[in-house]
Order: sequence, then C-alpha cells, then structure tokens
Amino acid sequence: MLRRTAEAIILILLCSTVCFAQPVSSSELINNAKQYDGKTVVYAGEIIGDIMVRGDYAWINLNDGKNAIGVWLDRGLIKDIIYTGNYKFKGEVVEVNGIFNRACLQHGGDLDIHAQSLTKIIPGRPTQEMPNFKKINIVILLLGALVLIWIFTQLKRR
Repeated sequence: MLRRTAEAIILILLCSTVCFAQPVSSSELINNAKQYDGKTVVYAGEIIGDIMVRGDYAWINLNDGKNAIGVWLDRGLIKDIIYTGNYKFKGEVVEVNGIFNRACLQHGGDLDIHAQSLTKIIPGRPTQEMPNFKKINIVILLLGALVLIWIFTQLKRR
C-alpha cells in the first residue's frame, strides 16, 4: 500500500511539471508570462553584453532578435563561452533549459529564467564592421555645404 501511494505521488509530481520542449520566443514568454510562470521552458538566443559573475552563479542576457531575457545560471555552465555580443563580436547562440519566473522573488521581482542547462548552438565570432559609404558621402556633402556657407558669410561681411 505504501509503495502504491509513493508511486501515485511521484506520478502526480511528474504530471504537474510541464516542460515546453520547443524553444519559446521572448515575445511568447512576455505576453503569456502568467501561463509560463514556474514552468520549465527552453529559450534560445545570442548572449549579449557582459557575463556578470556573482559568486558561484552568473547572469547572462539572451536576445532572440526581439527582446532580451535575463538568465541566472550556475557559473560552471558558462565556462565554454568565449564571445558575447557587442559592436565587435557576434555572441554565442545558446539554448537554455530552465524555470521561467515572471516576477522572481529571489531577484527583486524581475522576469527571468533560472537555467538548469545550457547548450551552445552557434559559436560566436569577431565581426568586421564595414564603413557605411552612404553616410560618409552625406557627411562630405554637408561639410561642403557648411564650407560654402562660411565663405559666403565672409564675403558678405567685406
């Protein structure tokens, strides 16, 4: 009887834990935060900004192209992260599996994900920013106009 009761409790616990196996978008998480609150989710995106280490844990921001969501994770999960996205680098694209919190009490009521695992999908890389020749031409044109205006004002004063 005790074994059957324990099996029933385990079955109830397993059935009550919902895991969304397909990566969900940031818009889906934000717009349906109540539905996902406390649930295990899979979220993928580019690591942007700095990795903020806090003791044995760290914060990363994952941007899926629409929004960025803060992810709290064990420091050991980020040991293979080399690049984070900024003006000089394309960040690693990773997938995290973790608990979604619409108002995390541990972190001041912020929306976040407490990651249990992290998988690198696409490695990061340095980027080479190409000059925008359209902007350069506009600057040269405006500079020329400014020089002409200055010359005309100098001639007008004489």
